[in-house]
Amino acid sequence: MLVKGDMTKFLALVIVGFMVIQLIKPLGWPGLKRRGDFWKLALLAMAAISLAAVLGHLT
Repeated sequence: MLVKGDMTKFLALVIVGFMVIQLIKPLGWPGLKRRGDFWKLALLAMAAISLAAVLGHLT
């Protein structure tokens, strides 16, 4: 079971991993065809971590 706060750390690590992979070899997903699209993953990370933090405070 994840401890409170661990979910945001886990999400951050996963998204940073995807960003590194995107810089090395583009993932090829819709909207992530070029190496320069890694910034879109950063926006996704901020949104996911914010959502996890808000949901963590509501419970």
